[in-house]
Amino acid sequence: MKAPEPVQVIKTRRDALLSQLTSAVPYIGFLGIEFDRRGDELTAVLPFKPTLVGNPALQALHGGATASFLEVAAVIELTWATLWADLETGKIDPETNVTPRIPKTIDFTVDYLRSGLPRDAYARARINRSGRRYASVHVEAWQDNRTRLFAQATGHFLMPTIQDT
Repeated sequence: MKAPEPVQVIKTRRDALLSQLTSAVPYIGFLGIEFDRRGDELTAVLPFKPTLVGNPALQALHGGATASFLEVAAVIELTWATLWADLETGKIDPETNVTPRIPKTIDFTVDYLRSGLPRDAYARARINRSGRRYASVHVEAWQDNRTRLFAQATGHFLMPTIQDT
């Protein structure tokens, strides 16, 4: 019987896989989005930078940056959920270079609830449905207070198949 892996080794494997996933999408680096991982739960973080301001008079985050941030959070959550299951069952080895299959957006609707302030933003996505071909995801974004959302979105995605890779 194989001895269980030390917790630090498992954490390092999971972090390495998340790093491979996020580096596979150049736009994530362009916006500066980071991900805080706690077990299988991801929180997307959009560190504030002045180039994200869309209205200098209000010092409000640009709507396009907000929408992109929410969509990235949704896509990464969908992909991470699949990779997480494959990692935990041993189907993939993060030591090898994994090329993630990214879902394609069918539609994405954003509700701007209030102006995004000139500070870091956070988002968490929840998968409502994920099948072999289709997925539905809800994303919520906040800044200082988790209960005071500044934007939310719902997206529908075409899931990649083996033929798509």
